[in-house]
Amino acid sequence: MSTARYPKRYVVIVLTFICTCVCYIERVGFSIAYTAAADAAGINQSRKGIILATFYYGYACSQVPGGLAAQKIGGRRVLLLSFALWSLTCAFVPMDPNQVIVLVVARFLVGVSQGFIFPSIHNVLAQWVPQDEKSRSVSLATSGMYFGAALGTLLLPSLVKFQGPQSVFLVEAILGALWSLLWFKYSIDAPSDYMKVAASDFGEFVLPIGHVKEKVEDGGVYSIKTSKIPWKKILFSLPVLAIVVNNFTFHYGLYVLMNWLPTYFELGLQHSLQDMGSSKMLPYFNMFIFSNIGGVIADHFITKKVISVTQTRKLLNTIGFVIASFALIALPWLRTSNGAVLCSSIALGFLALGRAGFAVNHLDVAPRYAGIVMGVSNTAGTLAGIVGVDLTGRLLESAQLDLTNPESWTTVFLIPGVLCIFSSVVFLALATGDRIFE
Repeated sequence: MSTARYPKRYVVIVLTFICTCVCYIERVGFSIAYTAAADAAGINQSRKGIILATFYYGYACSQVPGGLAAQKIGGRRVLLLSFALWSLTCAFVPMDPNQVIVLVVARFLVGVSQGFIFPSIHNVLAQWVPQDEKSRSVSLATSGMYFGAALGTLLLPSLVKFQGPQSVFLVEAILGALWSLLWFKYSIDAPSDYMKVAASDFGEFVLPIGHVKEKVEDGGVYSIKTSKIPWKKILFSLPVLAIVVNNFTFHYGLYVLMNWLPTYFELGLQHSLQDMGSSKMLPYFNMFIFSNIGGVIADHFITKKVISVTQTRKLLNTIGFVIASFALIALPWLRTSNGAVLCSSIALGFLALGRAGFAVNHLDVAPRYAGIVMGVSNTAGTLAGIVGVDLTGRLLESAQLDLTNPESWTTVFLIPGVLCIFSSVVFLALATGDRIFE
């Protein structure tokens, strides 16, 4: 990979895309492999929900520490350490649904290590990406999540069928190790000299935590003030609250579908994932496409001054979440595999479009603290995973519903549908595209 022909930030953005891609291959892969192993072992839905949700407990614990670590030692180093930890965990853990404690500990560790990744990515992009590339760069980097989920959904069921669930762990560990080598060799730190960054068209200089530093240049003294992180202002900011609420809803819908859609197809529709061919990857591939469409549209509106940054974020967020809401509510009523694929594709695609609203908004309101704000909002998103995945299992188990009847799944998909409407209203009322943290 030669970096001579391209701006260095392009290499960094592509590598972060591959990073999120591999992470979501791991997440989807575990759901597919564990579902197959658990169903074969006769594990009930409530137990499955607990195991699937354990990842998110670890993930929630490390979001804010991830932002702090990235701010302190740099997102580049934190990403490398995170990947090494979860890859090693996958390499050595047995996929045995009866070893509950082992799986709980392993999924918790993978969650903790992956929790550092997205705050670190936002820390890196905040330094490297100029204003006119912000939306599409963040959209491209994070769209790797959906491309990875699509690849995992397409390829891994066949791997499970022919090589067994354990093979998924080994493949994930190998992919994690390969990305770590790429990142170690080709990633670089953003320019650390404040005056050079300010004079160039790079992104923001992310203030480190520490003492005040002075730099003498051309006979002048330039002070780099390392003010404390404005925690109170961040935690009580209404625009940040709007981001947090929408992050929660986005991940509630995403994680419920990611973790329970395989069960819905297998039990609710009596349709094997292995027999669905490439159609099973469409929901996640649609997210990949719509995420990047949203980024391009947002940058066009902003750079061409069609509408303001605030109006752009609110417009795309509202369109995405409202359409996703209707698709989620309709999903259990189209009682065929094609109908479920269509509704989940529309729902996830437009949720991804909405990321050009709330998910890029971190860099609008707090570019110098992007990793920190991302850590705070992604903690809420992770709590959505804990609540949504576990609650779904408990709903299906406690009600003693006939899971072969799609109507039994109505409440499962109604909850994220209603949350989408609520969150879009909150974002319209509270969000802004202006910088509020200096």
